Amino acid sequence: MRRSFARRAAVIGSAALLLLGPAVALAQAEPAGTPVDLPTELVDALARDLGISPERFVADADRSQELAKFAATAREKFADVFAGAWLDEQGTPTVGLTDGDNHDAARDAAEDEGFTVRPAEHSEGELEGLSKQLNDWLDTQPPAVADLVRGIAIDVVHNDVVVRASDVAGLQLPDALQGARVLLAPSTLEPELLKLAPIAGLASPDSLFGGDAYAAFGAGTGLRCSLGFNGVDGSNRPVNITAGHCDPNRAQAGTQYASEIFELVGEDLGQQIGTFEKTSLDRRDYALIRPTAEARGRFENNGVRVPFAAPLAVTGTAEPVVGAPVCKSGVRTGYSCGVVTASNQTVEIGHRVLNGGFSTNLCALQGDSGGTLVTGTLALGISSASNVGQYQMCEIAGVVSGILGENPELYATPISAILSENPGLKVRTW
Repeated sequence: MRRSFARRAAVIGSAALLLLGPAVALAQAEPAGTPVDLPTELVDALARDLGISPERFVADADRSQELAKFAATAREKFADVFAGAWLDEQGTPTVGLTDGDNHDAARDAAEDEGFTVRPAEHSEGELEGLSKQLNDWLDTQPPAVADLVRGIAIDVVHNDVVVRASDVAGLQLPDALQGARVLLAPSTLEPELLKLAPIAGLASPDSLFGGDAYAAFGAGTGLRCSLGFNGVDGSNRPVNITAGHCDPNRAQAGTQYASEIFELVGEDLGQQIGTFEKTSLDRRDYALIRPTAEARGRFENNGVRVPFAAPLAVTGTAEPVVGAPVCKSGVRTGYSCGVVTASNQTVEIGHRVLNGGFSTNLCALQGDSGGTLVTGTLALGISSASNVGQYQMCEIAGVVSGILGENPELYATPISAILSENPGLKVRTW
């Protein structure tokens, strides 16, 4: 049977976005207001990676959520002219509009919100039509061609369509679709393989936060990953939201044979802190960790941190918006900051097809899997895949990817999508 990407998944969402180009330090007048108290390690990462203050980080995050709300309404009310919304490199909230009967009304609505309006040639609806053409064409191709395609997304900043392929040189689009750009697809961000035996060791009474290390043992395999956001389920019982591919025995999640999870302190195994309650790799890459009775209290917090440092208090959840500042925490590389580069895209990673994810221009390596991504003090997503995960250091990854004409890219599962699939599940904000 022919194995085309178009048959395996619908590859475009109604709001797929993509911002391409090298990572740049943001530069704009800093917002005035009450100083923001963020952990020192996060403040250092913002200055190093983006050249911005904590106040700018939080202000841009809040502005991105105003854009997300406007876009949700505009896609229905001004569908014929709406061409996407994003934060530009200076942090300016921007709305793209095409010519049409509703242009003036849409422009007035955007400007009333304080957004900048930019002209666009194609509406999002028109770009979705081009995406459908790509899907229809793929459905007619032999496996040697169709299997090269790993995803399709709309780039609202450049107002075109981008194809993700495993072999850029090997994919030749027909003349009618030459307006689409072809880029390399992300690869799986593998958990770090461990060679440790699950025995009792250190047992610390300290709280466990997003970004802390854990070891998962199941089916004869041990993996090192990073904890995600602490939360509660519909019965108000504590859970941790991390990556599904960190579970070495996914089929047994929630049973007596579920993979066991241990605290990691450096290279030392601590106490068992939980088991995998639920694991998903179908459309979304996430898992829910159920703490043991002894460790339950350690998860009852809303913190995200670099291991053993002061935590950032999570105050809510956010939707990914192109250009919004984002920082990730993970046990391997700590904090790193960049911007959201894509939203609501479908992409094939390894043998998995993931829907509705977002991308960032962040470096993440093996062991960072399952860690947190925040914008301001809002929970944004869970680390899932990287195009540089195989390297030993982000500095090396940046040099090598630059030589290849690429940028480091971290693909993530939106926290909002995880919550919507699990009624009653909440990220802790207290």
